[in-house]
Amino acid sequence: MRIALFATCLADTLFPSVPRATVTVLERLGHRVDFPPEQTCCGQMHINTGYQREAMPLIRHFVDTFEPHEVIVTPSGSCAGSIAHQHALVARRLGDEPLARRAEAVAARTYEFTQLLIDVLGVDDVGAHYPHRVAYHPTCHSLRLLRVGDRPLRLLRRVSGIELVPLPDADVCCGFGGTFALKNADTSVAMLSDKMRNVLATGAEICTASDSSCLMHIGGGLSRLRAGVKTVHGLAACARTSRSRSRPGARSAMRSCEPTSVKRPPISGRSGPRWSPSCRTGRSYALPASPSKPAPWPT
Repeated sequence: MRIALFATCLADTLFPSVPRATVTVLERLGHRVDFPPEQTCCGQMHINTGYQREAMPLIRHFVDTFEPHEVIVTPSGSCAGSIAHQHALVARRLGDEPLARRAEAVAARTYEFTQLLIDVLGVDDVGAHYPHRVAYHPTCHSLRLLRVGDRPLRLLRRVSGIELVPLPDADVCCGFGGTFALKNADTSVAMLSDKMRNVLATGAEICTASDSSCLMHIGGGLSRLRAGVKTVHGLAACARTSRSRSRPGARSAMRSCEPTSVKRPPISGRSGPRWSPSCRTGRSYALPASPSKPAPWPT
């Protein structure tokens, strides 16, 4: 099958390993992946922030760019949700019915990665090997807007060597929400604190999800705790095979979901307290008493 990749602006700018992992997995399964170079932002941030009229050129450009392709995939539940549920709605609300109909047709052929694998290709085993203890965080847009259900978990369960651990209150928002994290910083940080506490309570080495944006939020908090827990996109785990030798955070398809400009502290021999000050809401970032040390990365 010939599949067009919508990389998303966030992944293209900060997490290029995620769209590369998308290509790795699809090509391993025997499919051809096209990357339309004209692609830009889908307009989700504008729409969610209330700038619907300003989003119209982005919606039109997305439709123009991907309309010639029969199947489109994106490694982002939030962008896939915007394409599926917002593009035609905004175009129709602003009086452009022809664009709304075109957007609906393109949206019907656009899939979040796990939807494409399981619903279209009928695959849940991609031949991956990922020997790590992993907690899965279902992101809000993929869970509530796209309703991907357990598709990401079905893929992860078929990855050899992985140890999936249940995440307490997994379906609770991490507090990112795009510009919500900027406009409502105190609330966002409090929600992040709860999410991090639950991640750390699992003893997982890795927190994974289907959206780089949420992983950026969680990973930023965890890196400031120097907790030794990495955030890695689920696709990175699916791209890894038994022949891979790199650890999470290395320059490979399984790179950690922290911005490319971030310099991560070493896992071992770190200095400083195992806690950070309470946020302004009064919630503490204190680490749990156990495990006392993060598990070492395999060599």
